[in-house]
Amino acid sequence: MNPVLKAKNINKHFKKPVPFHVLKDINFEIQKGEFTSIMGKSGCGKSTLLYILSTMDTDYTGELYLNNKLVSGQNRNILSHIRNRDIGFVFQFHYLLSEFSVLENVMLPAKKLAEKSHEEIENDAMTKLNILEIDHLARKKASRISGGEKQRVAIARALINNPAIIMGDEPTGNLDSYNADNVFNIFRRLSDEEGLSLLIVTHDTDFAHKTDRIIEMSDGRIISEP
Repeated sequence: MNPVLKAKNINKHFKKPVPFHVLKDINFEIQKGEFTSIMGKSGCGKSTLLYILSTMDTDYTGELYLNNKLVSGQNRNILSHIRNRDIGFVFQFHYLLSEFSVLENVMLPAKKLAEKSHEEIENDAMTKLNILEIDHLARKKASRISGGEKQRVAIARALINNPAIIMGDEPTGNLDSYNADNVFNIFRRLSDEEGLSLLIVTHDTDFAHKTDRIIEMSDGRIISEP
C-alpha cells in the first residue's frame, strides 16, 4: 500500500533553556482513508510531532514523506504550498475571522492557493458547507454562530483544497459532549465515504477508541502502534 504520510526516524531536540531530546526515533505510516488518533500524557511530544508532520516545524532529523514524496529539507515556500494544498488543519480553537462570513472563511485557503477562479472556489466552499450540513449559515458572520457550528466551519475550511490528510490538535477539546460527538461523526464519515486520511491528537479516550488505530506516545517515543 502507498501511505499518505510516512515518518522515518524522526528525532527532535530542544536546545534551550537546556538540551532536551523531545522526540526519539519516530516511525509510522498513515494509509489512505485511515482514521488514526495520537494519545499520551501532556508533555509526551504529541503536539510537537504534529507540528513536524504538518511541515510547520522543520528543525528535526529524519525523513517525512507526503504522498510518497520527501518533504523534509524543502524550502519554506515549497512547504507552505504543500501545507496549503495537501494538509487540512482543525485545531482546538477554530481561528475563524469573526468579521468575515462563514463562506468567506471557508474560501480563504483556496484563495491563497490561487489555482481556481473566485466562482469555482465559492462553489467548492458551498459544497463543503453542504456536506457538513451548514450551508444555510454561509452568509452569516462567523461571530454570529455557535461554538459547535464554528468547529464545523473550521472543518469545511480544512477540506476546501481537497487535502490528502486532515490533521487535528484536540479538535473536540473545547466542545461539549454533544458537539464533540458531532465532530467525531463528521470525521468518521469523511474517512469512510470520502476516503480521507485523518490524524488527530486527542486527550479524549472515548474519541480515540472509536478511531481505526491509536498511536500511544510516552516520553517522546511511540510505545504502542497496532
